[in-house]
Order: sequence, then C-alpha cells, then structure tokens
Amino acid sequence: MMKIKLAICQHKVVNDKKKNLIKAKKMITQATNKNAELVILPEMFNCPYDNKYFSKFAEEIPGKTSRFLAKIAKQQKIHLIGGSIPELVITPKGENKLYNTSLIFGPSGKLLAKYRKLHLFDVDLNNGVTFIESDTLDYGQQITVIETNKINFGVAICYDLRFPELIRLIADKGAEIIILPGAFNTVSGPAHWETLITARAIDNQVFIAGASPARNLKAEYHAYGHSMILDPWGRKLKEADSKERVIVQEIDLTKIEKVRKELPLLKHRRSDIYNLNEL
Repeated sequence: MMKIKLAICQHKVVNDKKKNLIKAKKMITQATNKNAELVILPEMFNCPYDNKYFSKFAEEIPGKTSRFLAKIAKQQKIHLIGGSIPELVITPKGENKLYNTSLIFGPSGKLLAKYRKLHLFDVDLNNGVTFIESDTLDYGQQITVIETNKINFGVAICYDLRFPELIRLIADKGAEIIILPGAFNTVSGPAHWETLITARAIDNQVFIAGASPARNLKAEYHAYGHSMILDPWGRKLKEADSKERVIVQEIDLTKIEKVRKELPLLKHRRSDIYNLNEL
C-alpha cells in the first residue's frame, strides 16, 4: 500500500510576524514528531487576514518567511506547504504588486513551486461581513501541481474552493491530494466549508486537506477553523475545532484507484459534448 502521513498546523495568527513564525515552527515540529512527511500551514499564516496588513507584512521571495520555510523543511526533511503569505513583486516598471501566495518546499529546502491565488475574495455579505481582496491583491495566473516520488499534490487557496472548474483541472493534472489553505470566516465557514470540501473530494475522487487558521477573537477577521482531511469517497478522516491544533492523518493512496474503479465518474464524462481546457 502507498501511504503517506500528512499534518495540518492550525495556529492562531497574531499581528506580529516573528511570533507567527515561532508558532509555526513549534507546530511543524509537533507534526514531524508524529512522523508527518507533508506538513500544511494555513492561509496568511504569517500575517493577519486583513487588507490593511497585507502591504505591511508583504515580502519579496526570497525573504524572511520563505527562508524560514526553506530552513525548517530541510531540517525536518519534509514537504512543506507554507499556507500562504502576502508576496511582494516589483515589476520592471517599478510598480508594486501583491499576491496571496503559497510556497511549496521539498525535503532539501528547495522551493519546488509557488501558487498565487486565482480567485480573489470580493464579497459583501448581508450580515455585515465585507472583504474586498482585490483592493490590495492581484490575481494569480497559473495552476500548480507538484509531482514527488511518493505523491502528486495540487494547491489552491480558500475562495478557489468555490470554483469546481479549477479543482477539476488540478485533478486532471494528476493531483492525488488537493491542499487548500483557507480562512473561511464564521459566517461562510459553518454554511459552506465542509460542504464544499466534501463536494470537491467526491467530484474529483481525490483526497483534500483544508487548512485554516485558528480563531482569534481579538482580530478583526474571525477565521472559522475546522481544518479537515477527507478521502476520495468524501469521508472525513480528521477535523480540528476552532482552537490551535495539529492534526495528523495517514492516507492510503490506493483508495483513489479503488474509488475510481467502483464509481468511474471521470471515465464517464461526455467529452464529446463538453470539455474543460486550460488556456
């Protein structure tokens, strides 16, 4: 059986980058002490999820946070998905652009890939929750799937989960697990977080790991928490509550083939009638 142990570090993000990195290191170490081989941090793990902080906390790559992630990935000999951070890019014209970017490191400490969030969270909910990411962030342009000698995984971020076309393209590119750092709030989270993760796992017959920050009631934006790992049948294998937690789960990759053989959804698609192509 092809198995791999993965972990999600659901930590509470505060308005202090240094403290956030110290907490991330502590939780990554907890995960590797439980033999996790692939460790996932939440969306904006080094920065409060708030437009007013993104430019303040933003870094070029390489920068303080990326060097931190590279170092600990190498020390612990793990694949490390650095949730996401506000990435600063200075264009040839001298313009500053910010992206919500996930950095993926291998056991050697090498940056394997980065993924910039494709769909920006621009919403105005009728209960008073308003967030316009595009006020400060720019749109990503590429799909990211990483192939390793043990597992292939794709990365999406938070609001991306609501777009089944993207998740299907990630699965079509060979991802066996889709990793989703996300900071759903206390309105959208109870309503849709588990439902959407479950639907995307069932639709694409893949494992999905959703990694949220812990809830910080002192912050202006309250994350839902409830990081979770689901299998290709849509079964919930592990779930956190809203507090700081490290959840660890061994997954058996042969379940993908088994589910797809029993219920061959992907083979039954009518490509003569419809198709989905990446431009």
